[in-house]
Amino acid sequence: MAFRPELANGNIAIEQLLYSNRVMSFYENLLGGPAMHYDYTWLRAVAPGRNTPPHYDIVFMGRGTKNICTAWVPLGDIPLELGGLMILEKSHLLTDVINTYGQLDIDEVCENNPGIAAINDKGYPGFGSYTFDPVALADQLNRRWLTNDYRAGDLLTFSMYTFHASADNVSRFIRLSTDSRYQLASEPADPRWVGPNPIGHGPEAKKGVIC
Repeated sequence: MAFRPELANGNIAIEQLLYSNRVMSFYENLLGGPAMHYDYTWLRAVAPGRNTPPHYDIVFMGRGTKNICTAWVPLGDIPLELGGLMILEKSHLLTDVINTYGQLDIDEVCENNPGIAAINDKGYPGFGSYTFDPVALADQLNRRWLTNDYRAGDLLTFSMYTFHASADNVSRFIRLSTDSRYQLASEPADPRWVGPNPIGHGPEAKKGVIC
């Protein structure tokens, strides 16, 4: 197991946790105006031996405003061995990466090579990942991965252009957490993630380009 967004569908407890007045007020203060949240909630159930590779979020949700915040919320205590989120320090300042990898769209597919995502045609591995090797990435960019023991009630927030990943789950337990997104209500939202039945990365989201 790794990705279980269906567990968040219609889940009143999750909705109250992530989209209550308290959280929305926090993002209104942070963003400087009335805020909205995406209707799609990313829920992760990461089994022992699994992790999440390094990536920017913008490659998954960049068809509206780029001024979006991710909230990573642990569902319960997550000590280091359970594989919590890691942030690559100052990675939001990597102009070269922002102007290359950060401009890509995971749902663009090569019209001249059907079935291949344009992002992978550029040489990036996997489904939107920048690399599968966080240690090599930290060495390459001369930056540290930062993480911590997380506890129930914590909220870690960051921009679309922040490298993040999860540490390996080396415990015997499943790590539960959510990702949710927030932006100014006055700015355009990526249509893949809003509405009563967000299309996500389904067939309707695909856009053809020449690779």
